Amino acid sequence: MKIKYNRVLLKLSGEALTGTQKTGFDIPVLEAYARQIKEIQDSGVQLGVVVGGGNIFRGIWGQKKGFDRITGDYMGMLATVINGLAIQEFITQAGGKARVLAATEMQPVAERYSKTLSEELFQQGNVLIFTFGTGNPFFTTDTAAALRAVETHAEILLKGTRVDGVYTADPEKHPDAVRYDTISFEQAYQEGLQIMDLTAFTMCRENNLPILVFDMNKEGNLMDIVKGKKVGTLIQ
Repeated sequence: MKIKYNRVLLKLSGEALTGTQKTGFDIPVLEAYARQIKEIQDSGVQLGVVVGGGNIFRGIWGQKKGFDRITGDYMGMLATVINGLAIQEFITQAGGKARVLAATEMQPVAERYSKTLSEELFQQGNVLIFTFGTGNPFFTTDTAAALRAVETHAEILLKGTRVDGVYTADPEKHPDAVRYDTISFEQAYQEGLQIMDLTAFTMCRENNLPILVFDMNKEGNLMDIVKGKKVGTLIQ
């Protein structure tokens, strides 16, 4: 099997895990994601995963409800650990190998992230699930994904969404919106396209890390991407 990418970072939103539910987890979604991740693992690709926590708690939402911003952000980071454990569990059930790493001390729930440990675990064939964001408030999990992708020398950052790429406008609100196959960082910035938060976007641009936005809910897309097939929108 010809593989284009040997190491990738997959960013998933917490809301993606809700599926048809309003909050929490949709088990069929977790099972489907785990199958796709296991397929990637079996192909020999080294995969890191960063997942948000919005299906449980979002710091911005907490602030609107009266929580202190820093407290709310830490609560949101803890939510990403819960999601990471859920993804690890279903990867394991699918027959894969996965380890949860956290940006802070969290034994025995998760191991403390370090670049050295990550490299060792990748070489042992593990999917690595990076949780607790960057470990700092005021940063999103988009930024955490960009940071971990750069630190671990991922070749591309894959942003799994519920739409099949980047459009000229929100396709759910504007049916006539046009999808881009490829777009430059500069054009995406100039047009104000909401791809990732500005900190994450800038980090990817400055480190020449391409971003690919695709529909994670279409099974087979993840494998097609690592094979080099055209899926979604590539920003580079």
